[in-house]
Amino acid sequence: MSPPTTEQLHTYHAQERVIFSKLVLQFQRPPSESLLVMATWFWLESFGFEDIFSTIFDLPDQLITPFANEAVSCFRCIESSDPPNGFDQIPLTSRHMQKHISLPMIYKHRYTAIAGIKTFLTTICSRIFSDILTQVLPYSSPPCFLPGFHHSLIIPGFPHQTFGNINVIPPDVVDGVNTYNNNNSFLFPNGLWEWNDHCMETENDRTMFITFSRGFPVSQAEVKELFTNRFGEKCVVGVYMREDSCVNSPNTIACNNDQQQSLFAKLVLDSVVTVDRVLEGEKLQKFRINGKHIWARKYNEKKDGRTCFT
Repeated sequence: MSPPTTEQLHTYHAQERVIFSKLVLQFQRPPSESLLVMATWFWLESFGFEDIFSTIFDLPDQLITPFANEAVSCFRCIESSDPPNGFDQIPLTSRHMQKHISLPMIYKHRYTAIAGIKTFLTTICSRIFSDILTQVLPYSSPPCFLPGFHHSLIIPGFPHQTFGNINVIPPDVVDGVNTYNNNNSFLFPNGLWEWNDHCMETENDRTMFITFSRGFPVSQAEVKELFTNRFGEKCVVGVYMREDSCVNSPNTIACNNDQQQSLFAKLVLDSVVTVDRVLEGEKLQKFRINGKHIWARKYNEKKDGRTCFT
């Protein structure tokens, strides 16, 4: 199935385009913040708050700004490494969606939200809002002309520390043909109607870093047993400990007649949803198997990627 045309996407997302136009053109909100607001609403819609855009579309203009401010509170909560204190509410969203929603509730699904917002930014927002963004943003200037090269838009605020980068390429009409549709940087693997917000999850998105107590060696089989028993038979994709050759690695210590013990491992799960189920909104969770403790937190490639794994 061929990817959808820009016109098809614009028609399908007509309400979202009107709302985004109001944010950046009428209310003159920063484009980067407005893109994150829209991506947050897209994620909330996929998370169970159906018809959120229809609800916002029907609001009077004076309510769209406070509604957007609550979306800003959502993504700022998600990007923080510390959970929100108390029972912080986003009352306007709750009232109009007729569902209870709070920042602590969203934070419990932090990594699912981050991956989802990144996906919506990259695959949907970058395409359906490009012509609107050209009205408020400059083009980047390539060093020289290259056939088939598309000028991207400079969006202050991206790359974002939490939500990554967004490459917005405006529609480029040449001889009546919209060449933007032929850009291979984005594909709908199963067609427009079967797209889902998990299609761009990376392995790092669904990876955890686990540590063990000195003197209490834990095997890969025990790690897998622990997590499959608690979170589902197919939740563990892989458990990676040190290479056997890394005897001098800080990951290993001698124990029990010089047997090498791994002090930490990398646990790859089936989805970011499972990562959030493990952490339950906390930075660190403690587990126990066969009398031995295991600590689990989210894997950080910059911090943990220097360790020695198989």
